[in-house]
Amino acid sequence: MSENQNLLAEQRRALILDEVRRRGGVRVNELTRKLGVSDMTVRRDLDALARQGVLEKVHGGAVPVVEASTHEPGFEAKSGLELTAKEDIARAAAELVAPGSAIALSGGTTTYALAHQLVDVPDLTVVTNSVRVADVFHVAQRTSGPRQGAATVVLTGGVRTPSDSLVGPVADQAIAALHFDVLFLGVHGISVEAGLSTPNLAEAETNRRLVQSARRVVVVADHTKWGVVGLSSFAALEQVDTLVTDAGLPAEARTEISEQLRRLVVAGAPGDED
Repeated sequence: MSENQNLLAEQRRALILDEVRRRGGVRVNELTRKLGVSDMTVRRDLDALARQGVLEKVHGGAVPVVEASTHEPGFEAKSGLELTAKEDIARAAAELVAPGSAIALSGGTTTYALAHQLVDVPDLTVVTNSVRVADVFHVAQRTSGPRQGAATVVLTGGVRTPSDSLVGPVADQAIAALHFDVLFLGVHGISVEAGLSTPNLAEAETNRRLVQSARRVVVVADHTKWGVVGLSSFAALEQVDTLVTDAGLPAEARTEISEQLRRLVVAGAPGDED
């Protein structure tokens, strides 16, 4: 069987992970037929996904990793996952930002990618509870020197989480006193039943305050977040104006989401669906 050269390794692994999660497990020979690649290629992909901790290899195939709803991976652990998807999402989300607006960026690796896309947008006011996001703007200004139109960054105080977000009463109080045009929100999980959720109770409350202070809410989440439910829900899908996701999101999920949200943007798809 000839190798399918049209799929990059990352795309192939995203398809494998979707299949494992959707069906609750797959066999190597099923994947070779579906993807048109060799057993050796599939086994290498499974090894790579197992090292990332997103599935578990078993004899002849793989099954999903069942995580506790309270499990919260650190920033570094998450930053290596779905890199292409996050970059696609970040570029698409950046197009929603108008110069001179006041925006908020929550913690997370996708909002971190988005921050890199926004450093040259003039006259932004950026509110964030993410140490990593704030550092992106700080480093950009330090590297390029003082320049007209550089972003004004407001970093909330608070207690630091494993994902380098600042949460708790100090962050909540600071956010409650502010009002911003658009919130770009990274999430641990998103589903019709649970809405937006996180495994961290304090982060759920801080995210709740962010949503309340925003005129518009844009969720930035790759396809692996769909169907994931964390310990605490902090917003219903009806409170979200736009979801920016990637082309790995299955067609049935797109249909379901479109019925719930005002707008769905699929980044990286031909023509970027809207």
